[in-house]
Amino acid sequence: MERPRVLIVGGGFAGVECARGLEHSLSAETAEIVLVTPNNYELYLPLLPHVAAGVVTPQSIAPSLRRILRRTRLVPGGVIGIDTAAKICVVRLITGETTDVRYDRLVLTPGSITRTFDIPGLTDHARGMKTLAEAAYIRDHVIAQLDIAAASTDPEERAARLQFVVVGGGYAGTETVAYLQRLTSAAAKRYPRLDPTQIKWHLIDIAPKLMPELGERLGQKALELMRRRGTEVSLGVSVAEVTEDTVEFTDGRVLPCRTLIWTAGVAASPLIGTLGAETVRGRLVVDADLTVPGMPDVLACGDAAAVPDLEKGGGAVCPPTAQHASRQGKHAARNIIAGLRGAPRTPYRHKDLGLVVDLGGIDAVSKPMGYELTGLPAQVAARGYHLLALRTGVARFRTVANWLINATAGDDFVRTGFQAEKPATLRDFERTDVYLSQEDVRERLAAHGAG
Repeated sequence: MERPRVLIVGGGFAGVECARGLEHSLSAETAEIVLVTPNNYELYLPLLPHVAAGVVTPQSIAPSLRRILRRTRLVPGGVIGIDTAAKICVVRLITGETTDVRYDRLVLTPGSITRTFDIPGLTDHARGMKTLAEAAYIRDHVIAQLDIAAASTDPEERAARLQFVVVGGGYAGTETVAYLQRLTSAAAKRYPRLDPTQIKWHLIDIAPKLMPELGERLGQKALELMRRRGTEVSLGVSVAEVTEDTVEFTDGRVLPCRTLIWTAGVAASPLIGTLGAETVRGRLVVDADLTVPGMPDVLACGDAAAVPDLEKGGGAVCPPTAQHASRQGKHAARNIIAGLRGAPRTPYRHKDLGLVVDLGGIDAVSKPMGYELTGLPAQVAARGYHLLALRTGVARFRTVANWLINATAGDDFVRTGFQAEKPATLRDFERTDVYLSQEDVRERLAAHGAG
Protein backbone atom coordinates (compact mmCIF):
# COMPACT_ATOMS: atom_id res chain seq x y z
CA MET A 1 0.00 0.00 0.00
CA GLU A 2 1.33 3.43 -0.98
CA ARG A 3 2.24 5.72 1.86
CA PRO A 4 0.01 8.79 2.29
CA ARG A 5 1.81 11.99 1.32
CA VAL A 6 1.62 15.01 3.61
CA LEU A 7 2.44 18.11 1.59
CA ILE A 8 3.39 21.26 3.52
CA VAL A 9 3.32 24.58 1.67
CA GLY A 10 5.81 27.08 3.09
CA GLY A 11 8.99 26.78 5.14
CA GLY A 12 8.32 29.42 7.79
CA PHE A 13 7.68 28.90 11.49
CA ALA A 14 4.40 27.00 11.02
CA GLY A 15 5.54 24.81 8.14
CA VAL A 16 8.84 23.78 9.68
CA GLU A 17 7.31 23.02 13.07
CA CYS A 18 4.65 20.92 11.38
CA ALA A 19 7.30 18.93 9.51
CA ARG A 20 9.33 18.45 12.69
CA GLY A 21 6.28 17.24 14.57
CA LEU A 22 5.45 14.73 11.83
CA GLU A 23 9.03 13.46 11.67
CA HIS A 24 9.08 12.98 15.43
CA SER A 25 5.84 10.98 15.63
CA LEU A 26 5.54 9.17 12.29
CA SER A 27 7.86 6.50 10.95
CA ALA A 28 9.17 6.74 7.41
CA GLU A 29 6.93 3.81 6.47
CA THR A 30 3.79 5.50 7.82
CA ALA A 31 3.81 8.67 5.70
CA GLU A 32 5.88 10.66 3.23
CA ILE A 33 6.52 14.26 4.27
CA VAL A 34 7.12 16.85 1.55
CA LEU A 35 7.89 20.53 2.20
CA VAL A 36 7.64 23.04 -0.66
CA THR A 37 9.64 26.20 0.01
CA PRO A 38 11.75 28.51 -2.17
CA ASN A 39 14.38 28.80 0.56
CA ASN A 40 16.48 26.06 2.15
CA TYR A 41 16.40 27.76 5.55
CA GLU A 42 13.94 28.78 8.24
CA LEU A 43 14.08 32.56 8.52
CA TYR A 44 13.82 34.05 12.00
CA LEU A 45 12.08 37.27 10.99
CA PRO A 46 12.26 39.16 14.33
CA LEU A 47 16.03 39.57 13.89
CA LEU A 48 15.91 40.98 10.35
CA PRO A 49 16.66 44.52 11.65
CA HIS A 50 19.86 43.09 13.16
CA VAL A 51 20.87 41.82 9.71
CA ALA A 52 20.01 45.14 8.06
CA ALA A 53 22.23 46.92 10.58
CA GLY A 54 25.05 44.38 10.24
CA VAL A 55 24.82 43.35 13.89
CA VAL A 56 24.36 39.70 12.92
CA THR A 57 25.19 37.87 9.70
CA PRO A 58 22.37 36.55 7.49
CA GLN A 59 23.16 32.87 8.11
CA SER A 60 22.91 33.41 11.86
CA ILE A 61 19.15 33.90 11.70
CA ALA A 62 18.52 31.48 8.83
CA PRO A 63 19.31 27.98 10.12
CA SER A 64 19.52 25.39 7.38
CA LEU A 65 16.46 23.17 6.91
CA ARG A 66 18.86 20.30 6.33
CA ARG A 67 20.02 20.71 9.92
CA ILE A 68 16.46 20.94 11.25
CA LEU A 69 14.70 18.26 9.19
CA ARG A 70 16.10 14.76 8.70
CA ARG A 71 13.79 12.94 6.30
CA THR A 72 11.37 15.52 4.96
CA ARG A 73 11.71 15.84 1.18
CA LEU A 74 12.39 19.47 0.25
CA VAL A 75 11.03 20.83 -3.03
CA PRO A 76 12.80 24.13 -3.88
CA GLY A 77 10.00 26.34 -5.11
CA GLY A 78 6.64 27.84 -4.26
CA VAL A 79 3.09 26.61 -4.72
CA ILE A 80 1.32 28.93 -7.17
CA GLY A 81 -1.97 27.08 -7.55
CA ILE A 82 -4.01 24.27 -5.98
CA ASP A 83 -6.77 21.97 -7.20
CA THR A 84 -8.25 20.62 -3.97
CA ALA A 85 -10.61 18.29 -5.85
CA ALA A 86 -7.76 16.59 -7.70
CA LYS A 87 -5.45 16.97 -4.67
CA ILE A 88 -2.66 18.48 -6.74
CA CYS A 89 -0.47 21.55 -6.16
CA VAL A 90 1.20 23.43 -9.00
CA VAL A 91 4.76 24.25 -7.93
CA ARG A 92 6.97 26.89 -9.51
CA LEU A 93 10.54 25.72 -8.96
CA ILE A 94 13.37 28.18 -8.33
CA THR A 95 14.48 27.50 -11.93
CA GLY A 96 11.21 29.01 -13.18
CA GLU A 97 9.86 25.65 -14.34
CA THR A 98 6.53 24.36 -13.07
CA THR A 99 5.61 20.89 -11.88
CA ASP A 100 2.57 19.18 -10.34
CA VAL A 101 2.80 17.56 -6.90
CA ARG A 102 0.12 15.22 -5.59
CA TYR A 103 -0.92 15.11 -1.93
CA ASP A 104 -3.15 13.14 0.43
CA ARG A 105 -3.02 15.66 3.27
CA LEU A 106 -2.24 19.32 2.65
CA VAL A 107 -0.97 21.85 5.19
CA LEU A 108 -1.13 25.46 4.01
CA THR A 109 1.47 27.64 5.71
CA PRO A 110 2.44 30.03 2.88
CA GLY A 111 2.94 32.90 5.30
CA SER A 112 2.51 36.55 4.45
CA ILE A 113 3.79 39.34 2.26
CA THR A 114 4.29 43.03 2.89
CA ARG A 115 0.93 44.78 2.94
CA THR A 116 0.77 47.72 0.54
CA PHE A 117 -1.82 50.33 -0.40
CA ASP A 118 -2.75 52.17 -3.56
CA ILE A 119 -0.25 54.97 -3.02
CA PRO A 120 1.35 56.45 -6.16
CA GLY A 121 4.95 55.24 -6.52
CA LEU A 122 4.90 53.01 -3.44
CA THR A 123 5.53 49.63 -5.05
CA ASP A 124 8.17 51.10 -7.38
CA HIS A 125 10.24 52.98 -4.83
CA ALA A 126 9.65 51.46 -1.37
CA ARG A 127 11.80 48.74 0.17
CA GLY A 128 10.42 46.04 2.45
CA MET A 129 11.76 44.25 5.53
CA LYS A 130 10.15 40.85 5.08
CA THR A 131 12.86 38.64 3.57
CA LEU A 132 16.53 37.95 4.18
CA ALA A 133 17.35 39.38 0.76
CA GLU A 134 15.48 42.60 1.55
CA ALA A 135 17.38 43.06 4.82
CA ALA A 136 20.72 42.51 3.06
CA TYR A 137 19.69 44.88 0.29
CA ILE A 138 18.62 47.62 2.71
CA ARG A 139 21.98 47.46 4.48
CA ASP A 140 23.82 47.90 1.18
CA HIS A 141 21.46 50.68 0.13
CA VAL A 142 21.77 52.68 3.36
CA ILE A 143 25.58 52.48 3.35
CA ALA A 144 25.57 53.43 -0.34
CA GLN A 145 23.64 56.60 0.51
CA LEU A 146 26.33 57.54 3.04
CA ASP A 147 29.09 56.86 0.51
CA ILE A 148 27.42 58.87 -2.25
CA ALA A 149 26.56 61.74 0.09
CA ALA A 150 30.14 61.91 1.34
CA ALA A 151 31.43 62.10 -2.25
CA SER A 152 28.83 64.60 -3.49
CA THR A 153 29.50 68.33 -3.90
CA ASP A 154 25.79 69.09 -4.36
CA PRO A 155 24.22 70.18 -1.04
CA GLU A 156 20.70 69.25 -2.19
CA GLU A 157 21.70 65.75 -3.26
CA ARG A 158 23.61 65.26 -0.03
CA ALA A 159 20.58 66.29 2.05
CA ALA A 160 18.29 63.93 0.11
CA ARG A 161 20.68 60.99 0.45
CA LEU A 162 20.87 61.48 4.23
CA GLN A 163 17.10 61.46 4.82
CA PHE A 164 15.66 58.04 5.67
CA VAL A 165 11.97 57.24 6.16
CA VAL A 166 10.50 54.14 7.80
CA VAL A 167 6.74 53.66 7.58
CA GLY A 168 5.08 51.52 10.25
CA GLY A 169 5.00 52.12 13.98
CA GLY A 170 4.64 48.50 15.00
CA TYR A 171 7.48 46.52 16.51
CA ALA A 172 8.98 45.67 13.07
CA GLY A 173 9.21 49.29 11.95
CA THR A 174 10.32 50.56 15.34
CA GLU A 175 13.13 48.00 15.60
CA THR A 176 14.17 48.69 12.01
CA VAL A 177 14.55 52.43 12.52
CA ALA A 178 16.18 51.93 15.92
CA TYR A 179 18.90 49.65 14.57
CA LEU A 180 19.55 51.52 11.33
CA GLN A 181 19.67 54.87 13.12
CA ARG A 182 22.36 53.45 15.42
CA LEU A 183 24.24 52.21 12.34
CA THR A 184 24.28 55.58 10.59
CA SER A 185 25.18 57.40 13.81
CA ALA A 186 28.19 55.14 14.24
CA ALA A 187 29.05 55.48 10.54
CA ALA A 188 29.15 59.27 10.72
CA LYS A 189 32.36 59.03 12.75
CA ARG A 190 34.04 57.30 9.79
CA TYR A 191 32.89 59.86 7.24
CA PRO A 192 34.77 63.10 7.96
CA ARG A 193 33.00 64.90 5.08
CA LEU A 194 29.55 64.21 6.53
CA ASP A 195 27.86 66.40 9.11
CA PRO A 196 26.18 63.98 11.56
CA THR A 197 23.36 66.45 12.15
CA GLN A 198 22.35 66.07 8.48
CA ILE A 199 21.56 62.37 8.91
CA LYS A 200 17.82 62.28 9.62
CA TRP A 201 15.62 59.29 10.37
CA HIS A 202 11.83 59.56 10.24
CA LEU A 203 9.35 57.03 11.63
CA ILE A 204 5.76 57.59 10.59
CA ASP A 205 2.51 55.76 11.23
CA ILE A 206 -1.14 56.49 10.67
CA ALA A 207 -1.95 55.21 14.17
CA PRO A 208 -2.11 57.73 17.04
CA LYS A 209 0.29 55.71 19.23
CA LEU A 210 3.57 53.88 18.78
CA MET A 211 3.34 50.10 19.20
CA PRO A 212 -0.15 50.16 20.74
CA GLU A 213 0.05 46.37 21.24
CA LEU A 214 2.53 47.00 24.08
CA GLY A 215 0.23 49.31 26.02
CA GLU A 216 0.32 53.02 26.84
CA ARG A 217 3.34 53.07 29.18
CA LEU A 218 5.77 50.98 27.13
CA GLY A 219 4.72 52.61 23.87
CA GLN A 220 5.41 56.02 25.37
CA LYS A 221 8.79 54.86 26.71
CA ALA A 222 9.79 53.66 23.25
CA LEU A 223 8.58 56.93 21.70
CA GLU A 224 10.65 59.00 24.14
CA LEU A 225 13.72 56.87 23.50
CA MET A 226 13.43 57.17 19.72
CA ARG A 227 13.05 60.92 19.88
CA ARG A 228 15.93 61.23 22.33
CA ARG A 229 18.15 59.46 19.79
CA GLY A 230 17.16 62.01 17.17
CA THR A 231 14.52 60.10 15.22
CA GLU A 232 11.60 62.26 14.15
CA VAL A 233 8.43 60.32 14.94
CA SER A 234 5.22 61.45 13.23
CA LEU A 235 1.97 59.75 14.30
CA GLY A 236 -1.40 60.12 12.62
CA VAL A 237 0.45 60.60 9.33
CA SER A 238 0.95 58.38 6.29
CA VAL A 239 2.47 58.55 2.81
CA ALA A 240 0.60 60.31 0.00
CA GLU A 241 3.08 59.77 -2.86
CA VAL A 242 6.57 58.44 -3.47
CA THR A 243 8.98 59.32 -6.26
CA GLU A 244 12.59 58.37 -6.85
CA ASP A 245 13.84 61.30 -4.79
CA THR A 246 10.89 62.56 -2.71
CA VAL A 247 8.33 61.33 -0.19
CA GLU A 248 5.13 63.32 0.28
CA PHE A 249 3.24 62.87 3.55
CA THR A 250 -0.50 63.19 4.07
CA ASP A 251 0.07 66.29 6.21
CA GLY A 252 1.45 68.09 3.15
CA ARG A 253 5.17 67.83 3.86
CA VAL A 254 7.42 66.87 0.94
CA LEU A 255 10.73 65.38 2.00
CA PRO A 256 13.73 65.04 -0.33
CA CYS A 257 14.61 61.39 0.24
CA ARG A 258 16.07 58.36 -1.56
CA THR A 259 15.15 55.75 1.07
CA LEU A 260 11.64 54.63 2.05
CA ILE A 261 11.41 51.42 4.09
CA TRP A 262 7.84 50.11 4.24
CA THR A 263 6.89 47.98 7.28
CA ALA A 264 3.21 48.91 7.57
CA GLY A 265 1.88 45.44 8.32
CA VAL A 266 1.51 42.17 6.45
CA ALA A 267 -1.09 40.49 4.25
CA ALA A 268 -1.70 36.80 3.68
CA SER A 269 0.12 35.15 0.78
CA PRO A 270 -1.68 35.74 -2.55
CA LEU A 271 -1.99 31.95 -2.80
CA ILE A 272 -4.91 32.15 -0.37
CA GLY A 273 -6.88 34.34 -2.74
CA THR A 274 -6.68 31.73 -5.51
CA LEU A 275 -8.52 29.01 -3.55
CA GLY A 276 -12.02 30.42 -3.76
CA ALA A 277 -12.45 29.72 -0.04
CA GLU A 278 -13.83 32.02 2.66
CA THR A 279 -11.40 34.57 4.07
CA VAL A 280 -11.28 37.12 6.87
CA ARG A 281 -9.27 40.20 5.92
CA GLY A 282 -7.45 38.10 3.36
CA ARG A 283 -6.64 35.26 5.77
CA LEU A 284 -8.10 31.80 5.16
CA VAL A 285 -10.98 30.88 7.48
CA VAL A 286 -10.24 27.70 9.44
CA ASP A 287 -11.95 25.84 12.23
CA ALA A 288 -10.42 25.66 15.71
CA ASP A 289 -8.77 22.34 14.79
CA LEU A 290 -7.03 24.15 11.87
CA THR A 291 -9.00 22.39 9.13
CA VAL A 292 -10.44 24.40 6.24
CA PRO A 293 -14.27 24.15 6.24
CA GLY A 294 -15.45 21.80 3.49
CA MET A 295 -11.91 20.49 2.93
CA PRO A 296 -11.25 17.82 5.60
CA ASP A 297 -7.85 16.90 4.16
CA VAL A 298 -6.61 20.50 4.13
CA LEU A 299 -5.27 22.29 7.20
CA ALA A 300 -3.98 25.86 7.37
CA CYS A 301 -2.12 27.85 9.99
CA GLY A 302 0.35 30.67 10.48
CA ASP A 303 0.06 34.19 9.06
CA ALA A 304 -2.17 33.12 6.16
CA ALA A 305 -4.87 31.54 8.34
CA ALA A 306 -7.52 33.17 10.53
CA VAL A 307 -7.19 30.73 13.42
CA PRO A 308 -9.82 31.27 16.15
CA ASP A 309 -8.26 32.57 19.36
CA LEU A 310 -10.08 30.46 21.94
CA GLU A 311 -8.24 32.13 24.81
CA LYS A 312 -9.69 35.55 23.94
CA GLY A 313 -13.01 34.32 22.60
CA GLY A 314 -15.62 36.61 21.12
CA GLY A 315 -14.73 35.69 17.55
CA ALA A 316 -11.11 36.86 17.88
CA VAL A 317 -8.44 35.33 15.68
CA CYS A 318 -4.80 34.75 16.55
CA PRO A 319 -2.43 37.55 15.52
CA PRO A 320 0.16 36.79 12.82
CA THR A 321 3.11 36.37 15.18
CA ALA A 322 5.98 33.88 15.30
CA GLN A 323 4.89 32.34 18.58
CA HIS A 324 1.41 31.51 17.29
CA ALA A 325 2.71 30.25 13.94
CA SER A 326 5.19 27.89 15.62
CA ARG A 327 2.63 26.45 17.99
CA GLN A 328 -0.01 26.16 15.31
CA GLY A 329 2.45 24.21 13.16
CA LYS A 330 3.05 21.76 15.99
CA HIS A 331 -0.69 21.43 16.56
CA ALA A 332 -1.32 20.85 12.86
CA ALA A 333 1.13 17.94 12.99
CA ARG A 334 -0.72 16.45 15.96
CA ASN A 335 -4.05 16.71 14.16
CA ILE A 336 -2.70 15.16 10.97
CA ILE A 337 -1.35 12.26 13.00
CA ALA A 338 -4.71 11.92 14.74
CA GLY A 339 -6.45 11.82 11.38
CA LEU A 340 -4.11 9.16 10.02
CA ARG A 341 -4.74 7.06 13.11
CA GLY A 342 -8.50 7.55 13.12
CA ALA A 343 -8.45 9.63 16.31
CA PRO A 344 -10.36 12.91 16.80
CA ARG A 345 -8.68 16.23 16.08
CA THR A 346 -8.33 18.77 18.87
CA PRO A 347 -8.74 22.57 18.83
CA TYR A 348 -5.75 24.89 18.92
CA ARG A 349 -5.41 26.90 22.10
CA HIS A 350 -2.49 29.09 23.22
CA LYS A 351 -2.27 32.08 25.53
CA ASP A 352 -0.16 34.86 24.04
CA LEU A 353 3.20 35.17 25.84
CA GLY A 354 3.56 38.88 25.08
CA LEU A 355 5.96 40.91 22.95
CA VAL A 356 9.63 41.83 23.15
CA VAL A 357 11.06 44.84 21.29
CA ASP A 358 14.85 45.16 20.99
CA LEU A 359 15.90 48.76 20.31
CA GLY A 360 19.65 48.15 20.23
CA GLY A 361 22.40 48.42 22.84
CA ILE A 362 20.86 48.03 26.29
CA ASP A 363 17.59 49.61 25.20
CA ALA A 364 14.39 47.59 24.89
CA VAL A 365 10.76 47.51 25.92
CA SER A 366 9.19 44.13 26.61
CA LYS A 367 6.00 42.69 27.99
CA PRO A 368 6.61 38.99 28.68
CA MET A 369 3.65 37.26 30.36
CA GLY A 370 2.08 40.66 31.02
CA TYR A 371 5.05 42.08 32.97
CA GLU A 372 6.23 45.47 31.70
CA LEU A 373 10.02 45.82 31.43
CA THR A 374 12.29 48.57 30.12
CA GLY A 375 16.04 49.04 29.71
CA LEU A 376 18.48 46.24 30.43
CA PRO A 377 15.94 43.81 31.97
CA ALA A 378 13.78 44.19 28.88
CA GLN A 379 16.81 43.64 26.65
CA VAL A 380 17.74 40.46 28.52
CA ALA A 381 14.17 39.22 28.08
CA ALA A 382 14.14 40.13 24.40
CA ARG A 383 17.41 38.52 23.46
CA GLY A 384 16.78 35.52 25.67
CA TYR A 385 13.47 34.95 23.93
CA HIS A 386 15.08 35.24 20.50
CA LEU A 387 17.79 32.73 21.38
CA LEU A 388 15.24 30.22 22.64
CA ALA A 389 13.17 30.67 19.49
CA LEU A 390 16.08 30.05 17.11
CA ARG A 391 15.77 26.45 16.01
CA THR A 392 19.39 25.19 16.11
CA GLY A 393 22.30 25.41 18.52
CA VAL A 394 24.53 26.56 15.67
CA ALA A 395 22.21 29.51 14.97
CA ARG A 396 22.17 30.45 18.65
CA PHE A 397 25.97 30.28 18.88
CA ARG A 398 26.44 32.40 15.75
CA THR A 399 23.92 34.98 16.94
CA VAL A 400 25.49 35.35 20.39
CA ALA A 401 28.95 35.58 18.82
CA ASN A 402 27.73 38.28 16.44
CA TRP A 403 26.16 40.26 19.28
CA LEU A 404 29.40 40.09 21.28
CA ILE A 405 31.58 41.07 18.33
CA ASN A 406 29.36 44.02 17.51
CA ALA A 407 29.24 45.14 21.14
CA THR A 408 33.04 45.07 21.49
CA ALA A 409 34.37 45.87 18.00
CA GLY A 410 31.61 48.14 16.73
CA ASP A 411 30.15 48.38 13.24
CA ASP A 412 31.68 47.99 9.81
CA PHE A 413 30.29 49.79 6.78
CA VAL A 414 30.96 47.42 3.89
CA ARG A 415 28.72 47.16 0.84
CA THR A 416 28.47 43.77 -0.86
CA GLY A 417 27.16 45.20 -4.14
CA PHE A 418 23.97 43.15 -3.83
CA GLN A 419 21.43 44.33 -6.44
CA ALA A 420 23.61 47.40 -7.01
CA GLU A 421 22.77 47.67 -10.71
CA LYS A 422 19.00 47.30 -10.36
CA PRO A 423 16.70 49.19 -7.99
CA ALA A 424 14.82 46.52 -6.03
CA THR A 425 11.07 46.69 -5.54
CA LEU A 426 8.71 44.81 -3.24
CA ARG A 427 7.60 42.69 -6.20
CA ASP A 428 11.18 41.75 -7.03
CA PHE A 429 11.81 40.24 -3.61
CA GLU A 430 8.41 38.83 -2.67
CA ARG A 431 7.24 37.51 -6.09
CA THR A 432 3.59 38.42 -5.65
CA ASP A 433 2.64 38.17 -9.34
CA VAL A 434 3.17 34.47 -10.13
CA TYR A 435 -0.04 32.86 -8.85
CA LEU A 436 -2.64 30.97 -10.89
CA SER A 437 -6.42 31.22 -10.65
CA GLN A 438 -8.57 28.13 -10.11
CA GLU A 439 -9.42 28.17 -13.83
CA ASP A 440 -5.72 28.37 -14.77
CA VAL A 441 -4.95 25.36 -12.56
CA ARG A 442 -7.78 23.27 -14.00
CA GLU A 443 -6.80 24.12 -17.56
CA ARG A 444 -3.20 23.16 -16.82
CA LEU A 445 -4.18 19.84 -15.26
CA ALA A 446 -6.58 19.05 -18.09
CA ALA A 447 -3.83 19.75 -20.63
CA HIS A 448 -1.51 17.40 -18.72
CA GLY A 449 -4.16 14.72 -18.37
CA ALA A 450 -4.29 15.11 -14.57
CA GLY A 451 -7.19 15.80 -12.23
